[in-house]
Amino acid sequence: MSLPEETKLFDFQVNGFDGVDFQSESLGLEEMSHAVATLNHHRMTAILYTLITDKVDALCRKLERIEKLRTQDERIATTVRGYHIEGPWVTDEAGYHGAHPRELVCKPTLEDYRRLRDAAGGRLKLITLAPEVEGCLSIIEAAKDDGIRIGLGHTNASEDAIDDAIRVGATLATHVGNAVPLHMHRHDNVVQRLLARDELIACLIPDGIHLPPFVLKNFFRAKPSGKAFFTTDCMAAAGAPSGRYTVGPHEMDVGEDGIVHLPGDDRFAGSSLTLDRGVENVMKWLDLEREEAVSLCSTLPAKHFSIEL
Repeated sequence: MSLPEETKLFDFQVNGFDGVDFQSESLGLEEMSHAVATLNHHRMTAILYTLITDKVDALCRKLERIEKLRTQDERIATTVRGYHIEGPWVTDEAGYHGAHPRELVCKPTLEDYRRLRDAAGGRLKLITLAPEVEGCLSIIEAAKDDGIRIGLGHTNASEDAIDDAIRVGATLATHVGNAVPLHMHRHDNVVQRLLARDELIACLIPDGIHLPPFVLKNFFRAKPSGKAFFTTDCMAAAGAPSGRYTVGPHEMDVGEDGIVHLPGDDRFAGSSLTLDRGVENVMKWLDLEREEAVSLCSTLPAKHFSIEL
């Protein structure tokens, strides 16, 4: 099944596409134009360009680079509608920081937050952080005042820490069910804590890998109507053949099965999913009509980020 050509999908977690690594500090106009053309081919007409944990100086340089590219190509500008910063203000606790470089995880300062906000040219739309990290509550408050959404992710937050984050402005839970250890308490774990909070929108990756289809169904059913959004969390292998790709300084292996992982390591490092395929998976695994599946991959999340499609 293919989606109608007029379908417009919005993905709020895109780390790279069709061989192009968005984490690169040397990303050029030709590469980005190529990535955007392939994104649009897959009906992904609007995205949040996503940067993962790095030094704040490096993140600012990357934001300034893509902002410059937006001014040079109208198609890039209409596709890259804003930015998602995932880290470095996440936990360094083993099993929860995932593939994010543990040595670059840090505590936030308001000064660094403002530097990132300004480097993004007013288009910073989402920050993923761990609310239990010292200083993160102040970032949530400042971001809310600036109209920036907060997702809780790469976290082992207690119920109290989640309560505090919601109280000051957090609205989402990033890639629920992932960036957690393989072995946790069967009941008292951060997946259950986040999933149980009706105040938080659960962001889910429908590739059948990050969440097996039966888990995706359980998680989706656990949320009130309109409180689950779908994203790819894709990297450079999306829209491209299997092989070896980069996410910043790290090389990733992507097999014929589409699984993205660090060489010799079972940890996922993004996905190779395209969002048009994600819509198909959601329809099949959750028994949704096309209209509802598309809305959960486009208009509803876009509205949450104040983006017009």
